[in-house]
Amino acid sequence: MAGHRKGRPATGRKNPGRGSTPARPAPPRAGARTARPADAPADPPRPGPFRLGAVAGATPGKWIDTWSERMPRNPLELIPLSAEEQIPAVHAALVDAAIIRLPADTGGLHVIRLYTEESVVVCARESHLTVADELSAADLAGETLIVPADDVLDVSVPGTVAPRFPRLETTEDAIATVATGVGITIVPMSLARLHRRKDVEHRPLRDGPTSPVALVWSAEREDPLVDTFIGIVRGRTARSSRG
Repeated sequence: MAGHRKGRPATGRKNPGRGSTPARPAPPRAGARTARPADAPADPPRPGPFRLGAVAGATPGKWIDTWSERMPRNPLELIPLSAEEQIPAVHAALVDAAIIRLPADTGGLHVIRLYTEESVVVCARESHLTVADELSAADLAGETLIVPADDVLDVSVPGTVAPRFPRLETTEDAIATVATGVGITIVPMSLARLHRRKDVEHRPLRDGPTSPVALVWSAEREDPLVDTFIGIVRGRTARSSRG
C-alpha cells in the first residue's frame, strides 16, 4: 500500500533507549499512611512517667525492676494509696494503674488478681501466744482485739474483747499499742512486715480472713504504658507480642 512504512508496528508507548531515566514513583497523597516494614520497631509509647498506685504492703519491686530495664526513657513513679483512695485515684486518672486490696468496687475497671495474702496475729513479744507456731481463732478467746480505722480485713473474731479506748486510726498505731502488751491486732502478712518492731511478734492465723491483691486500670482509657506494665506482670518478654 502506498505510504506504508516498513518496520516495527506502533505500540502506543515509547521504547526506552539506552541511557534513559526510569520514571519516579508518584509521591504519597497528603495524609496517606505508608506501610511499615515487617521488621520495623513498633511506635514508641507516650512520653512521661508511668504512675503506679500501690496500697500499703504491696510488693511490686520485681516488676518495677523489669520496667526500669525495658523502659529507661519512661520512668515509673510509685504513688502510695490508702484503701480509701485506691479506687477513686484510678477513676480520676491520678494514677495510670494501681495495685489494690480486694474486695473493692471495681466497676469500670479491668482487674488482674495477683496473689492472696494470709492474715497474721500481731502480739507483744512476751505474749503467751508466741509459744505456738501458728494460731486459730479459738486461741484468741479473751484477748483484746484492736481493729484500727484503716483495717483492710474486716476482722471479727468471736470470743475476743473490744478495747476500752477510742478506735485507733492506723495499723501502725495498733501495732505500737500491741507492743505495750495491750491486746492483739490481725493484719495481712505484708503489713506486719511493713510495721515490724523488735518488741512485737506475729503468728499465722489458720482460719483467719485473707486479703486478695489485684492490679486494676481504667476500662475506658487505652494507654501503651499500661499495656507494657500488664505484659511485665503477666511475664511476657520484651520481644513477645501482646496477648
